Amino acid sequence: MLSISLRHLRAVIACVLALTLCVQPAMAQSVLRDAETEAFFEEISAPLIRAAGLDPANVDIVLINDRSINAFVAGGQIVYIHSGLIEAAKTANEVQGVIAHELGHIEGGHVIRYSDGASAAGGISIATLILAAAAIAAGAGEAGMGIMAAGQQAALGKFLAFSRAQEGTADASGARYLSAAGITGKGSINFFKTLQNYEFRLGIPQEDSYGRTHPLSGERVSVLEDTYSADPAWNKPLNQKWEDDFKRIKAKLTGFLADPKETMRDYPENDKSVPARYARAYAWHKGAYPQKALDESSSLVASAPNDPYFLELHGQILLESGKPADAVTPLRKAVELTGNQPLIAAIFGHALIATEDKSNLDEAATVLKAAVTKDNQNPFAWYQLGVVYEQKGDTARAALASAERYLMEGAPQFALPNAQTAMAGLPEYTPDWIRAQDINMVAEAQLAQLKKRRR
Repeated sequence: MLSISLRHLRAVIACVLALTLCVQPAMAQSVLRDAETEAFFEEISAPLIRAAGLDPANVDIVLINDRSINAFVAGGQIVYIHSGLIEAAKTANEVQGVIAHELGHIEGGHVIRYSDGASAAGGISIATLILAAAAIAAGAGEAGMGIMAAGQQAALGKFLAFSRAQEGTADASGARYLSAAGITGKGSINFFKTLQNYEFRLGIPQEDSYGRTHPLSGERVSVLEDTYSADPAWNKPLNQKWEDDFKRIKAKLTGFLADPKETMRDYPENDKSVPARYARAYAWHKGAYPQKALDESSSLVASAPNDPYFLELHGQILLESGKPADAVTPLRKAVELTGNQPLIAAIFGHALIATEDKSNLDEAATVLKAAVTKDNQNPFAWYQLGVVYEQKGDTARAALASAERYLMEGAPQFALPNAQTAMAGLPEYTPDWIRAQDINMVAEAQLAQLKKRRR
């Protein structure tokens, strides 16, 4: 009887720990990076970020490769959006409604304060454990188990209520940001209705949200509709540029992620619109039809010769089709038109290297160094920079670039020897030597921590 009770005690403790740990998102998901998409997120979110009293330069919108419909914050000033949410949204305005809601969590410090709710729930469960243990020790095993069950339910209910309260606050804050930015809340309402349809299809009961972390979408629509419809921006027309850009973003995302057959179903060849050609170019390229992909990207460039993202796509298809020398011209122009956008610059640098023309190495080094200076969180750019240094005979800086990449990828076991190689070959106390020393110390600390965890 005691061993069974102990197992139940451990189960309740595990439940309390799970309530604390469940607010930590699974960051193993891969991040999708695209210059056009990031520029789009930056543009549509900037007025909302300012309305929230935050600095757009300090807030990032990050796209996660996950086809479920979700968005979240996880500490700091970063909003994570699943690719599935972009697929499900019908307008840029709907995406703005989601971003506004998540900014409400950031402004409210909800990720930090989640520990308040978990602590309250934990307090109830721990107190219950003490009472249950006392009852069990006195020989009242069934009474003890009843106390634990009731305590567990009370803890869960308190935590869920805390979570729902935060969601309601974020909804209200999001409405305030949209209003201050002069943006209609119709998209927010429409997206909640889309979620409500999914809830119906999944058979989720609509009469009671007590056992949920979020209010039901129908409840949110009822509360927010009155707020939004009374706002002066309610009937304001949508920003046509944002809506056109969103169609492009959604199309290229479909072409990149979906099965080519799915893309061709949604964007058939008789559809000659820009989004359709965009989606098909990615689908043909993904499906190993290089000429069809080039035909689509060429038609896009012909329709808008100075569109940097069409040029980027065209250059990338040429590069990955084994024609790096042909890719150089469109990619160079794309880099110039975007003011050295680092993601595009990394592809351009790769194309210069892939030509195997030694006279291109100096330009590649310049382009890639500028790319990692603007955005040092791009392992591909660091890898290409390492290749340039290696080909130029600069082994120490090639090792430093590799150390940067491995540290970024969470591989301290490889970052450490590369950092040590760089330190051995660089003049002491120069900026590059100091950076190698920093990576060496961080990698050593990470390896020590990993070793400690294994014990």
